[in-house]
Amino acid sequence: MGHDAIMNNAMHSKPWYREPWPWFLISLPATAVIAGLTTVWIAAKSADGLVVGDYYKAGLAINQTLARDDAARELALKATLQSEEGFLALTLTGHLQEYPDPLVLTLAHPTRQGEDQTLTLRHAGDGRYRATLPALPDGKWQAQLTNSAATWRLSGVVHSPFSEAVTLTTDADSSAQ
Repeated sequence: MGHDAIMNNAMHSKPWYREPWPWFLISLPATAVIAGLTTVWIAAKSADGLVVGDYYKAGLAINQTLARDDAARELALKATLQSEEGFLALTLTGHLQEYPDPLVLTLAHPTRQGEDQTLTLRHAGDGRYRATLPALPDGKWQAQLTNSAATWRLSGVVHSPFSEAVTLTTDADSSAQ
């Protein structure tokens, strides 16, 4: 085999871009770049609202919340929520001299802060309150009920759609159940 055989072989070999191995080797870092860009896009699109920036203020707020729970416990407050034909009905019981108007019900999604809802419930007489029920995605919600002055608080977990009545109590009462 001489010089002609080597030249003939070189003339019949494929260019590099027609070989499978260079494309396989290029695909490995290209896949990593695409996965990295996808991760950045997901992180930017769904920001995490669970991280608290100012821990000291959050700690002070916890103390205020505990005082509101104590006030609700002293008044022996309980609230029952149920759905009635597109409305949310609430019955408040306890040692109240007069029923506050309005009440504020916050429905907080456990992981997505953007889906949180705040409802104003108006007194309809005899400890009953009503509000228009917004369209909520099915799932678990943290419910918090306060009077307009936020001097007491009841809390609990509700599941949408509201097919069963739910009782909101103070945190100490709900842990005992």
